[in-house]
Amino acid sequence: MSGLEQSVQYLKGVGEKRAQDLASLGIETIGDLLGYYPFRYEDIQERSIEEIGDQEKVTLKGVVVAPPVVSRFGYKKSMLKFRMMQEHAVFNVSFFNQPYLKDKVELGEELAVYGKWDAKKKAMTGMKILGSGQQGEFAPIYHVSQKVKQKTLVPLIRQAFEDFGNEIEENLPLSLQEKYRLLDRRQAMYAMHFPVNPEQHHQAKRRVVFEEFFLFQMKIQGLKQQEKAANNGLAIAYDNESLKRFIATLPFELTTAQKRVTNEICSDMKSPQHMQRLLQGDVGSGKTVVAAIVLFAAVTAGFQGALMVPTEILAQQHMESLNGLFDPLEVRTALLTGSTSTKERKALLAELAAGEIDIVVGTHALIQEGVDFSNLGLVITDEQHRFGVNQRRVLREKGWRPDVLFMTATPIPRTLAITAYGEMDVSVIDELPAGRIPIETRWVRPSQLDSVLDWSRRELKAGHQMYVICPLIEESEMLDVKNATEVYEHLQNFFAPEGYGVGLLHGRMKNVEKDAIMEEFKDGKTRILVSTTVIEVGVNVPNATVMLIIDADRFGLAQLHQLRGRVGRGADASYCILVAEPKNEYGQERMKIMTETNNGFLLSEKDLELRGPGEVFGFRQSGLPQFVAGDLVADANILEVAREEAAAVWQMKNWQQLPEYQGLAKAVTAPDKQFFD
Repeated sequence: MSGLEQSVQYLKGVGEKRAQDLASLGIETIGDLLGYYPFRYEDIQERSIEEIGDQEKVTLKGVVVAPPVVSRFGYKKSMLKFRMMQEHAVFNVSFFNQPYLKDKVELGEELAVYGKWDAKKKAMTGMKILGSGQQGEFAPIYHVSQKVKQKTLVPLIRQAFEDFGNEIEENLPLSLQEKYRLLDRRQAMYAMHFPVNPEQHHQAKRRVVFEEFFLFQMKIQGLKQQEKAANNGLAIAYDNESLKRFIATLPFELTTAQKRVTNEICSDMKSPQHMQRLLQGDVGSGKTVVAAIVLFAAVTAGFQGALMVPTEILAQQHMESLNGLFDPLEVRTALLTGSTSTKERKALLAELAAGEIDIVVGTHALIQEGVDFSNLGLVITDEQHRFGVNQRRVLREKGWRPDVLFMTATPIPRTLAITAYGEMDVSVIDELPAGRIPIETRWVRPSQLDSVLDWSRRELKAGHQMYVICPLIEESEMLDVKNATEVYEHLQNFFAPEGYGVGLLHGRMKNVEKDAIMEEFKDGKTRILVSTTVIEVGVNVPNATVMLIIDADRFGLAQLHQLRGRVGRGADASYCILVAEPKNEYGQERMKIMTETNNGFLLSEKDLELRGPGEVFGFRQSGLPQFVAGDLVADANILEVAREEAAAVWQMKNWQQLPEYQGLAKAVTAPDKQFFD
């Protein structure tokens, strides 16, 4: 075992208790500690008010021109306020819950304060008052906990470098280091923690980000190579004439994009190589029809198909759609969810195992133990971008390596697609069916809500329905947002004269309750549905023409687009009304772009740019790797280069045996929980 693989307890001053505290941060070994990089750096250089942007963290130096005053409110809460002048500009400074800083603020004295600048208010929310020795520093800031403080962590990292730094091995071939002028690994890791200046940090980060992306892409490309080398998928020889006749029976003409992706998928199915393909299509682009066609193709070849979806409501909906397209005499379908009774489930599983069911639609229940197929050829999962690389492999284990198709309505930019789905081929439906009327999106202030409700009476009188979406179920002291229960009660009172039924749907309800409420809305018994975001995925009510989103600035652009896609599913004009009072320019920009485009891919690019991938998808749910140093948006060019270089290495015959690639071969074969759990 190398020194880097040893427990952090090998460091002086780290006992069992401190080792447990460090483990809570994901630091168990010396190597973990050395690779525990700062999440940001405080560039404590003095700045001028004229050159700083809104919400930027900066250091401002000036003279105190109003005495410090401490106001107390609530339980143990306080605010320290004073005014400063820089040249001729006067601005307010506030410190929350740090009353002791008052002693450091003297009227008429010069002071340097580090904090966040609010351009609109011409004020700073202070984070710390700097001493003369701190000004001009470039200080790393780590994610810490109550038990492990910054002042504890930094000396341990320094000690780890002194004791074990010489054991850091290079894992990039020299040719790549020279080609991209990268620092060596030990140098870069040290400079990530203790940079002398911003330029040295920049060079260190270039190296660390490239390494992180490159090793990930090497593993992804390795998976692809294994797939190609194995060449042991199913060759699904479907009946082309039957397929053409089925397509001719569809009640609409396929778009050019639908035809293109159907051909790509069918070509994969015919091939003996195992299919792993991602089908991306914006809201309403017609992915379900493509799924029906390729499932039918599998059935004509004597295989069974499975369609797995995230919710029971969506499973029921897909079942209805497929039954509407298939001739029940030709294709036998079944529905399997958590609500399927024990008796029905037993009979269904027996028929499935005997090959008497051609296509089964269901939830996660489909990949559980006890669900056996006679001859499974194709597995389709809808909205399963939450799966990681290894989790996706579970799907192949039903039957003998069935072909796998993943579908998502979440528009994923190329940067994320080649990262999260690097081991897959990608098909994109990039046009909407003919005759689809674009949804009109408007942004209003909360004070205009009742005016919007007055306007919505017109749609309700015309027999249409309305969604009203709220971010929270109950009141929260932390967020000034309308909650679903409060809005539900307001709408009941507002529309009482007309007698329109109002329903309430949220995530804390049992599935049976949710289904009953959703059925009432689908059947038109309830005209207005107040809901949290549980209706985001896949719900189809063509009669709904108004989507009203309360506190819309609390949602990401990708999520707002998904919600907007719940309307506009019929022949009538539809509307999405965003009710929001954004607190800054960033929030206002997000509302504006929603009113300017219905293009989900454009919105997701913008969302990534503004909020980052962790916020857009939620790392834990997205299947996206949690990169330590790399940023999928800011470092997109490095990711692309890393992918190209990884593909080039795998093109080399027996590269693992070449002396220059020994460090890389060792790194690629090492287990990697970070990416592949």
